Amino acid sequence: MKEEFLHFVWQYQYFSAQNLATTQGKDIIIIEKGTYNNDAGADFSDASIQIGNEKWRGDVEIHLKSSDWHKHEHSADKAYNKVILHVVWEDDNPILYEDNTKIPTLTLKDRVSDNVFEKYKQFFQNNESIACAKLLPNVPEITVFSMLDRSAIQRLENKALIAKDFLHSNNSDWEETCFQLLAKNFGFKTNSEAFLKLAKQTPFKFFHKQSDNLFQMEALIFGQAGFLEDIIEDINEQDDEHKYYQQNLANEYAFLKKKYNLVGLDKTEWKFSQMRPANFPTLRLAQFVAFVQKTPLLFSFFIGTETMKDFAKTFHIQVSDYWQNHYHFGKKTPKKTPDFGKSSTENIIINTIVPMLVLFSQELKRTDLMDRAISFMEKIKPEDNEIIRQWADLGIKAQHALDSQALLEQYNNFCQPKKCLNCEIGNKILRL
Repeated sequence: MKEEFLHFVWQYQYFSAQNLATTQGKDIIIIEKGTYNNDAGADFSDASIQIGNEKWRGDVEIHLKSSDWHKHEHSADKAYNKVILHVVWEDDNPILYEDNTKIPTLTLKDRVSDNVFEKYKQFFQNNESIACAKLLPNVPEITVFSMLDRSAIQRLENKALIAKDFLHSNNSDWEETCFQLLAKNFGFKTNSEAFLKLAKQTPFKFFHKQSDNLFQMEALIFGQAGFLEDIIEDINEQDDEHKYYQQNLANEYAFLKKKYNLVGLDKTEWKFSQMRPANFPTLRLAQFVAFVQKTPLLFSFFIGTETMKDFAKTFHIQVSDYWQNHYHFGKKTPKKTPDFGKSSTENIIINTIVPMLVLFSQELKRTDLMDRAISFMEKIKPEDNEIIRQWADLGIKAQHALDSQALLEQYNNFCQPKKCLNCEIGNKILRL
């Protein structure tokens, strides 16, 4: 048994309250159970309890065994002097206040029904990745919908927190924050950290200064990415009309590097292994810089674009001539390289634009931006991955990206760590 089970039992009062009494034999009347405390201090604060003929207001501390009081070193913490009731599964060692009087103690071992305890054990003694899988059909649909709503909003807020960390590190520079978050997500999963590092080492203002010249922007980004080092040997091996493209980039980058006093990455930081050519970081860098040139005011674009159609139009990215038939330097392809696809655009909207909308909504108290973020998510098809398919097999099918993001949030933050007692569905199952 985990202590959080007793937290659950106390919070929802799932125990027999008949003839409640302390281990010292004094009657107990629970007037207010208190507020669950996630911070330091006792587990429930501001409770109101009558013990014998006296009414007390203070905290409630919960342990599996009363001796855990000493194991957790509460005796040395004056914050626990406000505890008016010690709730335990088993009283194995009476606990004293500083004045050597006994702390009133309530044992729950014989007061929790076997039904609740057996369901609890089913959660924590099975190997299912979704612990409630076998019990889920008994849960009312309204509970599932409530869970989805809560997890969806939590997912959006968690993504906004990442954006907020960027904003703080950039001294509240929204433009730089948009640039870095966009770069991180242009690397998608495999090269996200390399993209982010490049963006941090090459501030947006330098790209903005070259925004009227795509070639200079390419020189800046490929030079900073480390792809223009030691290139003479590579150039000699090339045999197409663009054989000197890389050399010209290198010459331009040498000037820009000195001008802005830049330090770039090593090209070994970029991953190509087991990737489709369309996802090669070199092509993604070309697409990224073409998008940045096309959208010189990123923050205005993120916040001001109101329709999915306008987003799709802007993300129709036209790369330079060289990258229309190259995935990598010196590696020409007979077919035109693919455009920045719909799924890639939707990924950027989910992981970049929506978090920025949510963050700006929070910062400026503009609920319309939160509504727009939710609307965008509801217009994007749901992700299709192993986790989403597990939920579908249990009868919970995502209708759009907001649903699938909610299911991912639920799975990662409740199901995997088995925080069933903090989950609306888990709560409902234990109460059925």
